[in-house]
Amino acid sequence: MANRILVVDDAAFMRMMIRDILTKNGYEVVGEAQDGAQAVEKYKEFKPDLITMDITMPEMDGIAALKEIKKLDSNAKVIMCSAMGQQAMVIDAIQAGAKDFIVKPFQADRVIEAIKKTLG
Repeated sequence: MANRILVVDDAAFMRMMIRDILTKNGYEVVGEAQDGAQAVEKYKEFKPDLITMDITMPEMDGIAALKEIKKLDSNAKVIMCSAMGQQAMVIDAIQAGAKDFIVKPFQADRVIEAIKKTLG
């Protein structure tokens, strides 16, 4: 059965790019969210196997959302997506429980490698 993934990014274009990479590689995108608060709600709704989470978003950022999701499910698997030069935020995210991170612009093979590694 295909792994179910929730894609979180405030830019529709970025969500589309990730969705495209995932579906081409046999993963199922069960939902999308455009901010952290929505991500937490969708996590409760879909219980995905993995989340790709943008770090910088309006309302609630990716790190705050990651912490909320980890409170709901300590085993939640989250891969953070960051732009270049967000190293400090990536470190915060890893400390908050993110499993890995991918840097924009996304390279399909790096995205898939991170996901395979995280899902084990």
